[in-house]
Amino acid sequence: MTAKEKVASLRVEMTKNNVDAFIIYSADPHMGEYLPAEWQERTWLSGFTGSAGYVVVTADKAGLWTDGRYFTQAPKELKGSGIDLFKDGIEGTPHYIDWIVSETKEGATVGVNALVTSHANWKVLDQKLTKSKRHLKDLPLLNNIWTKRPAPSKNTVFIHPIERAGQSVSDKISAIREKMASEGATMHIIASLDDVAWTLNLRGSDVKCNPVFLGYIVLTLQECFLFVDKDKVSEETESQIKKTGVVLKSYHEFFGHLATLKDESIWIAPSSNQSIFDAVKDANSIIEKPVPGNLMKAIKNDAEQKGFQTVMVRDGVAMVKFLHWLTHTVGKEDMDEYSIGEKLHEFRAEGKNFIGNSFDSIVGYKDNGAIMHYSAKPEGSAKVTKDGSILVDSGGQYLEGTTDITRTFPLGEVSDEFKHDATRALQGLIHLSLAKFPKGTKGVQLDALARMPLWKEGKDYNHGTGHGVGSFLNVHEGPQSIRKEINPVELQAGMVMSNEPGYYLEGQYGIRHENLILVKTWKKTEWNTFYEFETLTLCPFFKSIIVKDLLSKEEVDWINSYHKMVRERLAPHLEGEVKEWLEKMVSPL
Repeated sequence: MTAKEKVASLRVEMTKNNVDAFIIYSADPHMGEYLPAEWQERTWLSGFTGSAGYVVVTADKAGLWTDGRYFTQAPKELKGSGIDLFKDGIEGTPHYIDWIVSETKEGATVGVNALVTSHANWKVLDQKLTKSKRHLKDLPLLNNIWTKRPAPSKNTVFIHPIERAGQSVSDKISAIREKMASEGATMHIIASLDDVAWTLNLRGSDVKCNPVFLGYIVLTLQECFLFVDKDKVSEETESQIKKTGVVLKSYHEFFGHLATLKDESIWIAPSSNQSIFDAVKDANSIIEKPVPGNLMKAIKNDAEQKGFQTVMVRDGVAMVKFLHWLTHTVGKEDMDEYSIGEKLHEFRAEGKNFIGNSFDSIVGYKDNGAIMHYSAKPEGSAKVTKDGSILVDSGGQYLEGTTDITRTFPLGEVSDEFKHDATRALQGLIHLSLAKFPKGTKGVQLDALARMPLWKEGKDYNHGTGHGVGSFLNVHEGPQSIRKEINPVELQAGMVMSNEPGYYLEGQYGIRHENLILVKTWKKTEWNTFYEFETLTLCPFFKSIIVKDLLSKEEVDWINSYHKMVRERLAPHLEGEVKEWLEKMVSPL
């Protein structure tokens, strides 16, 4: 079926169930950003492949709400679907709930699948719809029309050893229990997959590019239950899990177990799915707070920091080999955006302990670079020749850590305007890299440092400047961020984040520079403890698109110092023409 036909089939089901509007979020029961194939409902229905966005369908209209990363991509993928694009965050765009109210009559029923709706979203929906005399109902209508969903993964769950995790399962559970006791909780439910994996030092591959597995944890002050498909757990792994005091139960027993809970005070993150909250409605009390392990996970210990530093050398070697290959081969061989991404994967796969990509590589040639989260398909991706610019945003999953890097560079002639904009974006990266800031600082307070060179020219970019990165876990990790929107989480020593300002000119080119950075203690003064960033990523920038006259001495010194570090750490692992090329790339400005 086409997207238009799928929407029509959904409307038939809506009519059968007396539903006036139906919401399809981009979510699974664990509220992950990246979804197992069987839970990619919004993508299946609409054809839109972005990682963020949701669809609302009424009897005669349909809309997709998504953010600025996808304003260029979404219209192309929605073409012919009958689904309109609503640009979230742009002045004049109605909130999706307000739109539902405007498109339905009093007494209308709004349907949504509670299993893939966060409790936080459900509460807001219910309050606003009730106030406007509409009714919210749990209805998994897509189950009736998406009858050939992919089967759930049976991939193996495996141990993430203490040498890499840096902290034992018992120590992590003890730390979480201390937080539970301080809040008066007798039970804690962990539903987010990266938090499940981190807590129990386990990894899997149920979600593409993310080393996680489908599972829930129910933790009491005395017991710990892991609900997981037992077919995925080998006897050896099960034995090691049991040694930590964790009891294995079937994944499908989870909701039945919750139904037995009566006298507990249960800590549940509001980001957990609404079906969990419905299942424990008879509990003594519910404590709605973020998972305590989420912040613990974000602060990398010494072993995890060492792992990042180890994989940055490995990843940097792969990137240098790739960049040398691409710049010396383009124009001599047929290639397109997709094949370039596959070639980059080959270079990474040569590295020790490489597991796979940390996300689908974004390879945007010329104007496709302006599509912030562009995904080149095997069929129909743009042919790449020795002309213009290309943006390559990619990353790897290694047993010791996770990488995420973007480089934008010329393959032939580029305009002076492109070089100017590339330099301004690079200045933003440098300004954030050089930041010194006191304990208690939040990401929103640093975001302007990266944007200021562009802001001074009336320019900007429609995405965050920095996200957290997992330790052989999800490439996008919270709770911290560096972006315009207010996030109350303070930056703390040990957090690994991205630093990725950009600039995008639709129809012409896209620019993004990205390194990963580590928050470290700089010094303690009579005023406060101050932090700084250590740059982790090792890969040269292309000096040919840097306009030196725009740079201050401090900015030039930063580039030269960074390139000196890149040479010192990568050159010993390279040889021949590739090593010579690197030496030229990192010579002083």
